[in-house]
Amino acid sequence: MTDGFREVYGATPQGVWAAPGRVNLIGEHTDYNDGLVMPLALPHTCRVEAARRDDGVLRLHSADAPGGVTELHVDGLAPQGPTGGDRGGWAAYPAGVVWALRAAGHRVGGADLHFESSVPTGAGLSSSAALEVATALALSDLYGVELPAPRLAELCRHAENDFVGVPCGVMDQMASACCTSGHAMYLDTRDLTRRQVPFDLAAQGLRLLVVDTRVKHALGDGAYAERRAGCEAGAAALGVGSLRDVAYGDLPSALERIEDESLRPLVRHVVTENERVERTLRLLDAGETHAVGPVLTDGHASLRDDFAVSCAELDLVVAASNANGALGARMTGGGFGGSAIVLVRAADADSVSKAVVEAFAAAGHREPRVFEAVPGPGARRLADV
Repeated sequence: MTDGFREVYGATPQGVWAAPGRVNLIGEHTDYNDGLVMPLALPHTCRVEAARRDDGVLRLHSADAPGGVTELHVDGLAPQGPTGGDRGGWAAYPAGVVWALRAAGHRVGGADLHFESSVPTGAGLSSSAALEVATALALSDLYGVELPAPRLAELCRHAENDFVGVPCGVMDQMASACCTSGHAMYLDTRDLTRRQVPFDLAAQGLRLLVVDTRVKHALGDGAYAERRAGCEAGAAALGVGSLRDVAYGDLPSALERIEDESLRPLVRHVVTENERVERTLRLLDAGETHAVGPVLTDGHASLRDDFAVSCAELDLVVAASNANGALGARMTGGGFGGSAIVLVRAADADSVSKAVVEAFAAAGHREPRVFEAVPGPGARRLADV
């Protein structure tokens, strides 16, 4: 990979770092409600080669994006985006990380950074979090900043929220920074306590498939922020700090107390989704991984009907998978496109994959990308150069 850095900058990097994308097993749209989630790291990573600069200049280059090198100065970074208000460019994410590290008092300066990523973009698999976490880890190492992984994740979330302008929760960054191989991570996003839960599907004759629909509907651009605002309004209507404070057993009475009927489905999804995370944890602890399938399908129904963030392609993945022998399936990520996950017996993986591809062809959709999710490691330094 170092050939890319040398080609762009005419020098040798000081190291290579990587951070993974993630797929979320269960716990969707709960993290910005102080809720529970259970992601796992993918083997797909964003890699960054980096070298310090002593002049305060930040140079950013991606092998996966057009436009050449973006050059900025660390003293000029401010939360309007790196190009004076254009928040849509990929370079806003690493620039935001530099800004967030410096805003937190860490003496981080200039650098040359070259990125290459195998995390599919626009697929709901946290390519942006992988980019942020890889940047933060590289700069922390280059400048001798010692940060525990959860704090690094928090700063990356701060960059995405306040520099890039995306109101995400902290799950994606925590997954990229803190997941471990062979495990799903049970995470309480309120206090960031976490537990690595063994997730060896092969030993139980199972596989977890990711189906990237390869579509992203424009409706999702502002709908994420609308859902978050609706959840906050629901919490305010109930007089609680966040929807995490609504107990599952109290849900019927809580819904009756909300006068705005449009908020009730949002509240119902978040509260029941937290319960689904806890149910999944109990099943995994009991070695009953196969029984997680129906929980996934229940979660998809909630995301489709109550939270209204699914779409025709995601619904088709779930329907076709379950009709052809899957144990369960659901959309994963923010919605309106992106990816779905499918829990299958290993013997059925090929036939289920084929059925989904054929269903897409029959519906006139673009052929989806199907691959297996095997829990990989979190962010790490790969090499000194």
